Amino acid sequence: MEIRRDDNGIIRVEGDKSHLSNVEVENGEASSSSLNSTLFLENEGEVVLTLNSDDLSWKSLETFDYEVSVCLGIKLAPRLATEISLSDMYSVELLNYGLIHGSYHPNVVKYFPSINSHESEMHRFKVYGVQKSQSQPGHWTLATYTFGHKDLQTCRMWVTRISASLKMDVGRPKNLLVFVNPRSGKASGYRTWETVAPIFSRAEVETKVVVTERAGHAFDVMASIANQELSLYDGVIAIGGDGFFNEILNGFLLSRHKAPHPPSPSDFIHYDGSKRNSVDHDPNAKVRETAKQNEEHSPLISNSLCNGSGLGNSRNEDVPCNKDEDLEFPRLREQLRFGIIPAGSTDAIVMCTTGTRDPVTSALHIVLGKRIYLDIAQVVRWKTSLSSDIEPFVRYAASFAGYGFYGDVITESEKYRWMGPKRYDYAGTKVFLRHRSYEAEVSYIQTEPEKTNSTTGKGNTFSRLRSVCGPEKVERAVCRTNCDVCNAKPATRSPRSTPYSRPEESRWRRCKGHFLSVGAAVISNRNERAPDGLVADAHLSDGFLHLLLIRDCPRALYLWHLTQLAKRGGKPWNFEFVEHHKTPAFTFTSFGDESVWNLDGELFHAHQLSAQVFRGLISLFASGPEV
Repeated sequence: MEIRRDDNGIIRVEGDKSHLSNVEVENGEASSSSLNSTLFLENEGEVVLTLNSDDLSWKSLETFDYEVSVCLGIKLAPRLATEISLSDMYSVELLNYGLIHGSYHPNVVKYFPSINSHESEMHRFKVYGVQKSQSQPGHWTLATYTFGHKDLQTCRMWVTRISASLKMDVGRPKNLLVFVNPRSGKASGYRTWETVAPIFSRAEVETKVVVTERAGHAFDVMASIANQELSLYDGVIAIGGDGFFNEILNGFLLSRHKAPHPPSPSDFIHYDGSKRNSVDHDPNAKVRETAKQNEEHSPLISNSLCNGSGLGNSRNEDVPCNKDEDLEFPRLREQLRFGIIPAGSTDAIVMCTTGTRDPVTSALHIVLGKRIYLDIAQVVRWKTSLSSDIEPFVRYAASFAGYGFYGDVITESEKYRWMGPKRYDYAGTKVFLRHRSYEAEVSYIQTEPEKTNSTTGKGNTFSRLRSVCGPEKVERAVCRTNCDVCNAKPATRSPRSTPYSRPEESRWRRCKGHFLSVGAAVISNRNERAPDGLVADAHLSDGFLHLLLIRDCPRALYLWHLTQLAKRGGKPWNFEFVEHHKTPAFTFTSFGDESVWNLDGELFHAHQLSAQVFRGLISLFASGPEV
């Protein structure tokens, strides 16, 4: 085969063209819409390989003489053509001249005379892609296909053409900032990164890796890095648990997302603007609310004024902030995608966005440039205790905020850090046996007709067991890949990345009493202990918080509720002491001396707080849970 440039400057292939069709190379790169060659596929034999605009397909030539086999009286059809979509390919590379294994069928010699055994040496190239599991939804594995040919130029041409096709996908990242928490989960963060790092290298993705040395390290980097430098990256990746991702998220948003405080009822305590946050510190100073921090979670972050460190609070009328930064954030938010490669104890966010806790699956979502939007909750603590001053303190949460049972579990687990992730099970058992309820008031914005359970009358025991003898369960619209709910255009709800913006139409509802727990789920929070999640029909980007109110009840009934959560297809909300409200915002006031929240796995002391959700505030390298 010979390649020459004609009078028009176009490089053309001449000579042995039996393996080419419709091929033209311009400026050193193939420019035709399709490419077709006869090549040799590892463990398959001779195939006709075709590259189209959407996929790479091959068909074995050995199937022409195959006899239809029969098994248990059933005729088995010959092997059909195989293909891999370009959207499922992430790399192609030219290999050294070497051994390639042939088909084990005797007819291979007839169709490929140059190969007189089951293996031979030739020029080779390998295609790397994704294979989706049929038995484990959401689980992706590595797929490789090695092709060979006696002519080196042919292999080079295929590598060039496939590489050019992959580079046409502008959504794939080229440069990533990677944070590795070596203490996440069972101290496996760094080992997890070593497992997936070759995938990024092979996909030609540049990575700047920061291995954190202490709690708050990732937050400090994200808060202090200039927007101009951050814009050089296509994404920020967290190798760790949900708490570690929360640390990175708060470092990014607290210094850049200038938003008003959540709406609240007219009689709720308001910040009059006459006070500033009590913490106004040196840019390099550390702010901690607890001396000990979970190895996979972020520290509690203080809210400060806008300063050179990048540690800023939500927009107040009297706080001067850089207008240029306000203009930069929407562009930076849209450009920058976040990714999580799971190495934590529960990894609920990854479970909800990919459907599995597999690190390789998450890495493949990233290199293929998948994108989904994720709701983020803004939580503002107004008072730490009943007697404390009013000091607004802002945090962001990506998965869950919980009070009562949830706050007690995270508090109790701090005493048993030496147990590792098992301390949560042990602490949960102790808190359950304690069976403690708290008096509080919760107000929320009602945005649709109430469909939740009423607790106006306790009734008898059997009337509260609706999970057994109550109404038939309504079919739940569970979030899926290409979810219609998440992709729907906002109507009366808040537009993407903005808070609830129609207070004049707000209808506040109040719930007062003794609660075993109060929770606000941003996403379904699926995990290995709750396969359907805390809220099975919560979506990734629908602009709602799922407010979960568990009233005081006998311990046996509460245990029944918890067992329903732990069962796939359970009915945890069909109890009369349980309320579930979809709302864009809510407020909370405790009537007791102690008030501890669990905010994405972190202790959060808040006697009085308000919260709102921002629809699709950030985007993730993910495609949603698969069925």
